[in-house]
Amino acid sequence: MVSSEPCCPLMLCRIFAECVLYVEEPICGMEEGALGGAEQRTGEDRQERTARELIELLNELRVILPGVQFLFAFLLTVPFSQRFADLDGLETGAFFVTLLCTAIATALLMAPSAQHRVLWREGVREQRLKLGNTLTIVGLAFLVPAMVGAVFVISGFIFGLVTAVVVTILLILFFALLWFVLPLRYREDGD
Repeated sequence: MVSSEPCCPLMLCRIFAECVLYVEEPICGMEEGALGGAEQRTGEDRQERTARELIELLNELRVILPGVQFLFAFLLTVPFSQRFADLDGLETGAFFVTLLCTAIATALLMAPSAQHRVLWREGVREQRLKLGNTLTIVGLAFLVPAMVGAVFVISGFIFGLVTAVVVTILLILFFALLWFVLPLRYREDGD
């Protein structure tokens, strides 16, 4: 159930950050010693592999960002519409949390590109890649409540609270499964 209490979004943010930022342990098969195997499989040395992976990350962000920016722009216009005043307290609170999650997701997902420019030719490509990957995952984690929150507010306004809650729960499960659970299966299998 969606809560408009300020502690709830902060608690979710902290939980997402703790889960995603816990990257101290190497991922299955990705220890430093395993890099020689990667070199044999791809024919790339460590520097070439890191350059390619950084380019892949930035290209993935190019796909994600237009949708996030469109959602953010849409949310920025909603309070100026005539019927915004018709939202109840829960819907207004959910809208505000949605707006904040969208702003945070936008900042997190744009950060790797900005850092790429700021740290151009500074010799910290591997660090940029690791940080960019982490920021992207956290940004996607914030994008889930942003997208689901927008659907909650709209469906609550049109169809009522029960429908909004059911749709929201189903969407949360769908996003969690598609974006996080399925990829983590491969991470655990070492594939």
